Amino acid sequence: MYKFNEDNMNFLKGRDFLKLLDLTPCEISDLITLAEELKDRKKKGIPHEFYKGRNIALIFEKTSTRTRCSFEVAAHDLGMQVTYLDPTGSQIGKKESIADTARVLASIYDGIEYRGYGQAIVEELARYSKVPVWNGLTNEFHPTQILADFLTIKEHFGTLKGVKLVYMGDARYNMGNSLMVGAAKMGLDFVACAPSKYFPDPMLVVECRKIAKQTGATITLETDPKKAVKDAKVIYTDVWVSMGEPFDVWEERINDLAPYQVNTALMNAAAPDAVFMHCLPAFHDLNTGVGREMGERFDRDSMEVTNEVFESERSIVFEEAENRMHTIKAVMAATL
Repeated sequence: MYKFNEDNMNFLKGRDFLKLLDLTPCEISDLITLAEELKDRKKKGIPHEFYKGRNIALIFEKTSTRTRCSFEVAAHDLGMQVTYLDPTGSQIGKKESIADTARVLASIYDGIEYRGYGQAIVEELARYSKVPVWNGLTNEFHPTQILADFLTIKEHFGTLKGVKLVYMGDARYNMGNSLMVGAAKMGLDFVACAPSKYFPDPMLVVECRKIAKQTGATITLETDPKKAVKDAKVIYTDVWVSMGEPFDVWEERINDLAPYQVNTALMNAAAPDAVFMHCLPAFHDLNTGVGREMGERFDRDSMEVTNEVFESERSIVFEEAENRMHTIKAVMAATL
């Protein structure tokens, strides 16, 4: 088990952080432990500028409030300078190849974060970079979010092993994939609850079930919400539609997933001490432009989660959001 000291903090030195499948359960556990230590130092006001003088680049082909703020604050806390490249500020894949971008940035920076589209892009960046590359989100995986989720669950329940986590909704993409992988690695009981056409990729399910045999985890696919959440400690969901998707996709997705909305009745069907989690942003009311548009078009006052659940004492979404920064700091500290 990892015990923190400043001399062995970078126990993944030179490694990339692309997906949790690349890490052992012990390495994931050690990252969470390091995040706990760095969070404690942050709360106590203890400086931890271990990487003063270093510089990192953040490539954001998809914008994000939490990911950008988490990387920037974490980097500053570690003493580093940050360059942010938004969708108009980088020529990656347009005027400059991914391989050339990686080699240029790696000659200037000490680490590179990528948030964008296909997993193949961040994998290619890592292949050609001589400095660590960190995945801030791709279509397939969102590993920094899972570390934050697992730190939050551990803080709340004292353990990860044996905790039943149910993911409600479209489990085919980065959040469903990554939660399933993380659960398999860390011994949680994972349930993807959705119509069968929204289940995760069968090949990934097979891979996770192989891992689960070694860790004591379970991987279950379920279509019945009440059956899925029985004895569950964590009920997790994400948005049903991504911005930019056409209206006909919205209509199909919302109609299909409406029975899987997280509401008070569903929470009451879970364990008495169950908590609600969401990677954010959430369409729990009509107080956003997109939320209003969706509400007006589909005559709904909320989408994947009701406002009653989102604002309840069982909701730990903002603790989860804060932990993005602490776990991202741990990833950078461990790999630099």
